[in-house]
Amino acid sequence: MSHPLDNIPLLPHVFYMDFDVIIVGGGLTGITLALALDQSGIRTAIIDQNTPLVKPNHSFNGRSYAIAAASQKMLNVLGLWDNLTKNAQPMLEIKVSDGYAGEVPSPFVMQFNQQDFTEGPMGYMVEDRHLRQILQDALKYSKVTYLSNTQVLKQTVESTQVAAKLNSGASMTAKVLVGADGRASSTAQAAGLTRSGWDYGQSSLVCAIAHEKPHNSIAHQYFMPSGPLAILPLTGNRSGIVWTEKAETARQIHALNNADYLDILRPRFGMFLGDISLEGERYIYPLSLSTTHRMISQRVALVGDAAHAVHPIAGQGLNSGFKDIAALAQVLCDAKRRGQDLGIQTILKEYQQWRGFDNAMLCTATNGFNRLFSNNSSLSRHLRGLGMGLIGSTPMLRRTFVANAAGTTGDVPRLLKGQPL
Repeated sequence: MSHPLDNIPLLPHVFYMDFDVIIVGGGLTGITLALALDQSGIRTAIIDQNTPLVKPNHSFNGRSYAIAAASQKMLNVLGLWDNLTKNAQPMLEIKVSDGYAGEVPSPFVMQFNQQDFTEGPMGYMVEDRHLRQILQDALKYSKVTYLSNTQVLKQTVESTQVAAKLNSGASMTAKVLVGADGRASSTAQAAGLTRSGWDYGQSSLVCAIAHEKPHNSIAHQYFMPSGPLAILPLTGNRSGIVWTEKAETARQIHALNNADYLDILRPRFGMFLGDISLEGERYIYPLSLSTTHRMISQRVALVGDAAHAVHPIAGQGLNSGFKDIAALAQVLCDAKRRGQDLGIQTILKEYQQWRGFDNAMLCTATNGFNRLFSNNSSLSRHLRGLGMGLIGSTPMLRRTFVANAAGTTGDVPRLLKGQPL
């Protein structure tokens, strides 16, 4: 059986190609944006320096994502959700508390349930292997041109277009060049979009575990002195773990064998789900903040981590990228309907104004949360305990908190409302 990407034109012998939009980066955000633009008849190409999945990956690689309610609506309207449903675990309740490893959690708990969000599940957990495969499969049925193992050697902005010189020797032009190429974005660098940020001195240990008892669709977040521990429900009796420690401690734990690794995890995890065992690979990710001062330049726009890579403490990294996609796709689609040049500054400024402030606030909030919750100060523990207790006991505050996490507040783009472009 042929692979879905086999039918996508790779065009190795074509010297010159012209599109409306060129997307640099073939990851989750890049492909999702391409599919959204394609549905609006915007001629789109993806330049991906990586090799796509050659065949479906049936083994679990340990990575998973929290998909907010608004993000799920977008995936649904793009025709992707039906194929994800059987592998998507709804999150019906979230419990947040303060604590130490091996001790009973603090009595101050924030607990959110379906009474606080009446539109359905607050979000879903989806494994990387399933989401990535669904996106790549969808390219088969699109008109998107996909170039794998390809890099942009030079990008040049001209008066009416942007040109990209590729390592294959080919050249491409478009009205807009979109950087979806991660926190080390070469697109941003070439466009002169500068970054700010810092290293948190922390690393996240990421894995999945199997457990004896059902999780009942409940997500848990424990704030410990070294950093948060998130226990996120997956399908079956499994949960995803995002476990933050000081960088050196995390490196030492990651170097352990599986048995010793579990011995360190168990007192932090607790016994409320019975005995636990590892499932799939283990990962470690150094944590830092990296954000550009602007999301646009002349005929260039950034989405996802290329514009704002944040701490995972709020589980909003991918969802923030999806918000970028929904906003940029809407701005470009509306410009196309008006017959405008998609790459003129007035169009891209709409995107900057829509997403710039929200992303700045996300960076500020995640940084502040991490500093408040990742320390052992008695004053900080007292203040955060009071804060969690206040939010947990106030229905209006709970509903506001959940609505923000679900992505349903503010000026929401059409895709995130479940409406077509």
